[in-house]
Amino acid sequence: MASRTLGPIRGAALALAFAAAVAGPAVANSLSGGYLAARQASFLGDFKAAADYYERTIAFDPDNPALVERAVLANLSLGDIDHAVALANRLSEAGYQSQVGHMAQIAELAATDDFAGLIARIEEGSAIGPLVDGLTRAWSELGQGDMTAAQAAFDALGQERGLRSFAEYHRAMALASVGDFEGAEAVFAARRAGAMQLTRRAVMARSEMLSQLGRQAEAVAMIDEGFPEPRDPALEVMRKRLVDGEVLPFTYVRSARDGIAEVFYTLAGALSSEANDDFTLLYARIAEYLRPDHSGAILMTASLLESLEQYDLAVAEYKKVPREDPDYHAAELGRADALRAQDKTDAAIEVLEQLASTHGGEATVQSALGDLLRQLERYDEAVAAYTRALASFDAENPAQWFLYYARGISNERRGAWDDAESDFRKALDINPGQPQVLNYLGYSLVEHQQKLDEALAMIEQAVSAQPQSGYIVDSLGWALYKLGRYEEAVVHMERAAELMAVDPVVNDHLGDVYWAVGREIEAKFQWQRALSFVDWEDASDELDPERIREKLRVGLDQVLAEEGQPPLKVADEGN
Repeated sequence: MASRTLGPIRGAALALAFAAAVAGPAVANSLSGGYLAARQASFLGDFKAAADYYERTIAFDPDNPALVERAVLANLSLGDIDHAVALANRLSEAGYQSQVGHMAQIAELAATDDFAGLIARIEEGSAIGPLVDGLTRAWSELGQGDMTAAQAAFDALGQERGLRSFAEYHRAMALASVGDFEGAEAVFAARRAGAMQLTRRAVMARSEMLSQLGRQAEAVAMIDEGFPEPRDPALEVMRKRLVDGEVLPFTYVRSARDGIAEVFYTLAGALSSEANDDFTLLYARIAEYLRPDHSGAILMTASLLESLEQYDLAVAEYKKVPREDPDYHAAELGRADALRAQDKTDAAIEVLEQLASTHGGEATVQSALGDLLRQLERYDEAVAAYTRALASFDAENPAQWFLYYARGISNERRGAWDDAESDFRKALDINPGQPQVLNYLGYSLVEHQQKLDEALAMIEQAVSAQPQSGYIVDSLGWALYKLGRYEEAVVHMERAAELMAVDPVVNDHLGDVYWAVGREIEAKFQWQRALSFVDWEDASDELDPERIREKLRVGLDQVLAEEGQPPLKVADEGN
């Protein structure tokens, strides 16, 4: 049978719009119903439901290649590679060429160490793409024991425009995998590898190579240069072992199968900033399938699932990283984020508290716990977590500015203003000119009616640094209002309202400023807008809807009098 190539899988807006109106489970027991339910599940990123619905739909039309290919895609996305392979084989047997089908089949061949089969598929044109095919060909030659042919394949790939850095990185890994650490390090050191980006994974792999050569000091220097403190636990553990003179085993690629897993992981990393998350996920899934202990692939898969709002799948993925893995803390931090995104805050806090019991000395762990507690308005506990994070540093570090800033916010919210101001000023000592800190401190000083000239100068500096930030521009307008400089405030408050048109606080502030300059009709209009934008389930502490209603009823002057606040200054003549 002649080979037929399936067209690329594309979304169909009309079909999706129609599918959105269909109740999936109620109509899935027919060809059209199952198809629409599957398409809607795919559109929503619900890979498990999509795979299930496509399976049901194929039962009604088993010879429809488009349905089978979409089922392959759904199962690859779900991580069920074996089922995807079975479906991909049906396409091949029917004479259809499918890129996602080839991905599944190549994954199976690599998983079974069928390197001759991999080379044959690449030679017959069952391709994924030049980069994947070229690297897979090289690793397959190595898998058959032919390093000369593998080197030739890396050379050929390196001649392709834009692909040299990938070829050289994998050449180094291939040499190291067979124990030629001197040759591997020579690749890293050579000028031809100058375009290679030393990612965290590349630095750690190269550190193991240098360690095997007895060059631990060079490895330590490389880590220090690329990743200054605070470092994540995995890097810190590696660095300590190197400092102690330990000879580290090379663990990053141990076989040709591991090398092919690294191909898909490398591509996933390269695609992460360019392609859609659902496409990048396919590569991460295959990398993990080929090497289940690849914590980098697990973390990438989980992060992509989070981005796709598949939080249950992300949580399950993060849990795959074992406690003894150096990246365990990163996985648990990710799991807590995914639980928080599902509003499972108690579970998220439990994860972070348990992590603090084993990794409590890590600033990132305490900082994450503090951030979550702050979001939940548990400010006393947040302050304690940030304090522990700060205590984990042996010396002052540029990264500490955010911890002081976050602790300052928590202190301000719990009413400890003196402590808050001290934290904000410490953050500025560490990171002078930081606009978020300048804005928050300046705004808070205005609210406390303290050091108003200094506060105004801080906010003006913040606006200069971030003129497109509606929050900061709002702060400048509000500071001028508090200083009684109403006409000047109008310009900035109107600009803030342009930048944040539906923010209730900004609209409320603009109403007050308009009232202060005698534009009472416009003031009432802005207060009405502010009320219309209030999120009643999560209203800001800065916004009191009842106060706005009172301003609409009696005016700002009367509200200020009822509150015992100073009256507005007399407007300038001519206003």
